[in-house]
Amino acid sequence: MKHWIQAARLRTLPLSLSGIIMGAFIAKWRLSENGGTWDWRIFALALLVTLLYQILSNFANDYGDGVKGTDKNRIGEAEQRAVASGKITATQMRNAVILLSILSFAATVALLYVAFYPSNIREFWIFIGLGVACILAAIGYTVGKKPYGYLGLGDVFVFIFFGLVSVCGSYFLFTKTFDYDILIPASAIGMLSMAVLNLNNMRDIVNDELSGKKTFALRLGYKKAMIYEIILLQLPILLMLTFLMINFANSNQGVVYYPFIVMILMFPFMKLRRTIMKIQEPKLLDPFLKQVGILTFMMAVLTAVGLNFVN
Repeated sequence: MKHWIQAARLRTLPLSLSGIIMGAFIAKWRLSENGGTWDWRIFALALLVTLLYQILSNFANDYGDGVKGTDKNRIGEAEQRAVASGKITATQMRNAVILLSILSFAATVALLYVAFYPSNIREFWIFIGLGVACILAAIGYTVGKKPYGYLGLGDVFVFIFFGLVSVCGSYFLFTKTFDYDILIPASAIGMLSMAVLNLNNMRDIVNDELSGKKTFALRLGYKKAMIYEIILLQLPILLMLTFLMINFANSNQGVVYYPFIVMILMFPFMKLRRTIMKIQEPKLLDPFLKQVGILTFMMAVLTAVGLNFVN
């Protein structure tokens, strides 16, 4: 059991929850403003689904990189990969991926049934398709003949699924509507998720080059990937400020200050950027993956808290 827990890579879970929390509580605030109701069952099931997707992704990555030999010479990572180290066999991990895929799909159906049935059948089937796409994306990062993670497309998929799909999708589950301003916090979460992936790929840049895993960080090179990282850490806080200014700076009540509590994260983000910029040895980047993930999670939580005071 210990090795399975390690393979699940628990430190990645707060990041996966961030988009659901952000979308759900923006929806809660907006529903309250318009006299709607917020269903806690949708929130609980959405959290369960995203956790299953994340663990599925971690298991699939462990399996895919393990059988391709990418993890053979991995260094500087807190969690040693299970398949590459022999702690879990490739067959066992493949079976776990299949089981998690089935559980993820079942949880997705349960979530969408609660959210859409029987009044929104069309949306139910659209989101079923989206759920299948999420499962395939979780597996396809390292598994298959042409995994997109090996082609340098991981950043794009992370932005789409951790940002746009997670935040906008969870928002729609509650409101049954799409408002364009939700794209702003969705992009903020997506960029921070990209920042975590880019740090991961910068850390592994030497090993990935040897194994032929052409991540976007490897294609850029370490120095340009560092500039890219700083941009990804800079823009999200500005996007959140933009979203808050649009919705609360010109309200009928004047400026509503509570939601701006999230802006206190500007200071730890500034400190983190300065610290990361000083790192010259790729393997020393490992601790910052967790820090960026926690800051992303705190951004979602503080946004939820600030919006709750508005309600």
